[in-house]
Amino acid sequence: MTRLDMFLKHTGLIKQRSQAKRACDDGRVVLIGPSGEKTAKASQAVHVGERVRIETTTRRIEIEVLDLPERAPARSERQRFYRILSEEQIDPFADLSF
Repeated sequence: MTRLDMFLKHTGLIKQRSQAKRACDDGRVVLIGPSGEKTAKASQAVHVGERVRIETTTRRIEIEVLDLPERAPARSERQRFYRILSEEQIDPFADLSF
């Protein structure tokens, strides 16, 4: 079993486990399954084939889990654990008007 926050950290999608936990707690990580979308919890198990959407202040990314790392892989190996389905850059200042 691999926790969602550890998966996000080990794959480099989010830099630190504490940041991954905070993103989950803030509702910025969503699991997409056959039954619909569900706000993720940091401690919840990740399974191969699941889709995950992550929102940060600068981007929105949706991935599919391809494999689960047993421990932190080398940087060059990280991308084999997920496939990017969509990625969108977000301008954090777009809603500001002067």
